[in-house]
Amino acid sequence: MSALETATGTPRPSLPNLFSGFLKIGLMGFGGVGPVARHIIVAERNWLDDRGYAELMGICQALPGANTVNAAVMLGDRFRGALGSLTCVFALMAMPLLSLVAIANIYGAVSDHPLAQVALTGAAASAAGLILGTAARLLTRAGLARWAWVMAAAAFVAVGLLRLPMLPTLLILVPLGLVAASLGARRI
Repeated sequence: MSALETATGTPRPSLPNLFSGFLKIGLMGFGGVGPVARHIIVAERNWLDDRGYAELMGICQALPGANTVNAAVMLGDRFRGALGSLTCVFALMAMPLLSLVAIANIYGAVSDHPLAQVALTGAAASAAGLILGTAARLLTRAGLARWAWVMAAAAFVAVGLLRLPMLPTLLILVPLGLVAASLGARRI
């Protein structure tokens, strides 16, 4: 049984709890929800532990679409079925959509000002730092086996450094990872 299936001993969240959690993720994570989603799902709400969250995000990254939307669908379905999925996705998208419309109107009025460009550069640097910090936290707490570290390094080298396309890289690394995991499970 995986950590995603067992999560924690906390009770199954209600639809209003799922709605408020993903509404908060959508509002607080404007510009990059990964770090905020992990904090709310793992630390604040205890819906998953770090390993379960790492597994969830691994699955979500392999699926088409936005990772956090995929996570909303999967967690909503897991806890409350199809209605839970719809609730989580609606809540996740509501605040960013409203915020985006408001900010687009404001940006249209001030986009010619040089400080607007400086602010965008600062926001991009902050987002990059949040992503790196979350990745480091997940890697140190996930308790990965050696083969998983090798797969992660291979994916980083292939996609990040060699600039190989992600889909063919995954089509090669996922089966290799499954073989490595099954060989590792047989040794235990």
